Amino acid sequence: MDIGTLRGLGTILVFVAFIGVVLWAYSSKRKKSFDEAANLPFADEPDSKKRDEEASRSKK
Repeated sequence: MDIGTLRGLGTILVFVAFIGVVLWAYSSKRKKSFDEAANLPFADEPDSKKRDEEASRSKK
């Protein structure tokens, strides 16, 4: 085996891995979990209101 053959096999391996990641990312089974993860930055923490109220009281 020469270096060209090894590079070709490496390219094929990386391409197959790329296709696997694309199929995983666009799988309909994952849509719900990805939608939930996308909305995480907008979710409020349950104790955040209490913390905000206590912070505003301590400033007064």
